[in-house]
Amino acid sequence: MAAAVVPETDSIRRAVLLLNAVDPGRFPRLLSRLLQRLHLKAETSFSEEEEEKLQIAFSLEKQDLHLVLEAISFILEQAVYHNLKPASLQQQLQSIHLDQDKAEAFASAWAAAGQETIEKFRQRVLTPQKVIFMF
Repeated sequence: MAAAVVPETDSIRRAVLLLNAVDPGRFPRLLSRLLQRLHLKAETSFSEEEEEKLQIAFSLEKQDLHLVLEAISFILEQAVYHNLKPASLQQQLQSIHLDQDKAEAFASAWAAAGQETIEKFRQRVLTPQKVIFMF
């Protein structure tokens, strides 16, 4: 297997425990939403109201929900940065003890939208920012 792209830090371990407890039926939609908006760094993926609904839906405290969302985003950003193949992403996640169903959900979402997401990141990096000069 390739070198670990998701380090097993304390926060990742805690996030994995929380992720493993998330309802597997709802998880793919959450993953898909985060993946769609990953390249929009200046914007949050969910409004306050949506976050409150997520807390209820996933039975998570606000702090734990934020950890889960940040961990998912971090994992997806690592997949973008390393241009991981879906199978490699799944292996990486299983190596940090993420349940197989969640690792498969990541791999499926990545297989469906990974290349598009990588392209969005490239566009964001390569598109020059408009500079306005004031005289």
